[in-house]
Amino acid sequence: MPNLKDLKNRIASVKSTQKITKAKQMVAAAKLRRAEERAKESRPYTERMEAVLANLASSSEGNPNAPKLLSGTGKDETHLLIVATADKGLCGGFNSSIVRLARERITKLQGEGKKIKIVAVGRKADDMLKRLYGELIIWKTNFMEVRQIGFAEANAISEEVLKRFDGEEFDVATLFYGKFKNVVTQEPTAQQIIPAEAPSITEEGGVEPPDLKGAVYEYEPDEEDILRELLPRYVAVQIFRALLENVASEQAASMTAMDNATRNAGEMIDKLNLQYNRARQAQITTELIEIIAGAEAL
Repeated sequence: MPNLKDLKNRIASVKSTQKITKAKQMVAAAKLRRAEERAKESRPYTERMEAVLANLASSSEGNPNAPKLLSGTGKDETHLLIVATADKGLCGGFNSSIVRLARERITKLQGEGKKIKIVAVGRKADDMLKRLYGELIIWKTNFMEVRQIGFAEANAISEEVLKRFDGEEFDVATLFYGKFKNVVTQEPTAQQIIPAEAPSITEEGGVEPPDLKGAVYEYEPDEEDILRELLPRYVAVQIFRALLENVASEQAASMTAMDNATRNAGEMIDKLNLQYNRARQAQITTELIEIIAGAEAL
C-alpha cells in the first residue's frame, strides 16, 4: 500500500491535471461557437457551386474537349489521398478516425494494384501516417503558425494539388476530413475532388434549391470556358470547406474529450481521498495500539 506522502503527491498531481483539462474544455467551448458558424456558413456557398457545376457538367457529358478536372485523365492507376487532420491532439478519437479511414482506403487500393500518393494536411496526419506510409507522402503542410484558417491556406493546398495533376502525377484525388454534425458527432468523410464528381440534379432532390429546378440557363461565355475557370476554384472551395469542418469538429471533439477527462479526474480524486483516509486511519490505529501496548508493558 502506498504511504501517505505518496498518496498526497498523487492527489495533488491529479488535481493539477484536472485544472488543465477544465481550462482546455473552456477554451474549446469558446472556440467551438465561432468555428461551427464558419463551417455552417460555408455550406450554402459550396452547395450552390455544386449545383452550378452539376448543370454545366450535364451539358458537357460526352464532350471530348471537356476539362480534365471534370472528365479525368482516362486512367485510374495513381490515387492521391489528401488527408486533413488537426495539428494538435487532446481531441479524443477525431484525428485517428480520419487516419483510420485513409488507411482503409490505402489498403483497399493497394489490394487492387493501384499506386498511392499522400498529401498530409495537419501535423497529426503526418505523424500518424509516416510510421507505415512515410515513403508515400509526397507533400505535407500544417497550420501551427496560423491563428485562423482562411481561404488563402486552402488555395495554397489546391494550387499544389492542381500543379501535380497538371504534371500527370496522379489520376484521382480524394479528400479525407472530419465532417461536423454536432457537438458529440463528427463523421470521417472521404470525398473525391479530382475528377470532380458533380452531384446529379434529379426530380427527387439533388443539390439545387427547389426554386431553381428545371430552370433553363444560358451561359456567357460558353460552358467549356466557364468550367475551365470554375473547376480549379471548385477544388479550392472543397478543400476550404473541409478545413473549416475540421476546425469545428476538432473543437467539439476536444471539448467532449476534456469534459470526460475532467470527470474522470474528479472520480480518481475521490477514490484517492478515500484511500488516503483509510491509510491515515490505519496508521493512527496502529500508533494507538503501540502506545497502549507500551503502557501495559510498564
